[in-house]
Order: sequence, then C-alpha cells, then structure tokens
Amino acid sequence: QVQLRESGGGWVQAGDSLRLSCVASGRTFRGYPVGWFRQTPGKEREFVAAVSWSGNSTHYRDSVKGRFTISRDNAKTTVYLQMDKLDPEDTAVYYCAAPFSNRFPPLRYDYWGQGTQVTVSS
Repeated sequence: QVQLRESGGGWVQAGDSLRLSCVASGRTFRGYPVGWFRQTPGKEREFVAAVSWSGNSTHYRDSVKGRFTISRDNAKTTVYLQMDKLDPEDTAVYYCAAPFSNRFPPLRYDYWGQGTQVTVSS
C-alpha cells in the first residue's frame, strides 16, 4: 500500500505564497507520477497539477498556470506544490495522489493523502 501525506497548508492573505509537500512511502517513489487536487465543501474535487516520474513533464489546470509550480525530489520521496500569488478562490483542502501505473499522464489516481487546508483571505 502506498501512503501519501501532505503538509504545508495554512492561512494566508491574497498575494502571499505557500509551499505544499507530499511525502510518499510504501513503494519505490521513483517510477510513478504524482498529482495535486483540491476540494471545497459542496464542490467536486478538481485537478490542480501533476508531475511525471522523472519530473520532466508537468500538467496544470488553466487557473493556476503561471502561479503554481509542481516539482519532485525522488531522493527525498517528496513532491512539492509551490503556490504564488494566492487568491481567495484557491481556498480548499489540497490532496496529493498517485496512480497504480507509472504512465503519464495518468488515466486515474488510486492512492490519496489526507489533505492539508489552504485558506486565502482578501
């Protein structure tokens, strides 16, 4: 069983920055992609960003392009989400996730962390 744990969330003002971390354990971190998702009460979980196993390929939803950066450090089994110029619309619980397959882009995600809260005030 792959285990993922997020950290780095907090309460910030619009325009501030946060860096989220996702630490993986349970299997070799090298070899599978990782994605970030977010969810607010009453809304469906939405895709934010994903990074391939090598770190060379990334995908972002349009609303975060130019503001968020996903990266990974396989030696530390950690994926990061650097969030700059945060907006109140970014307020959500952020989750990291991984698929069974190492193909990229993933067709689905199978392993999920518990989430970390990000709150952005105006």
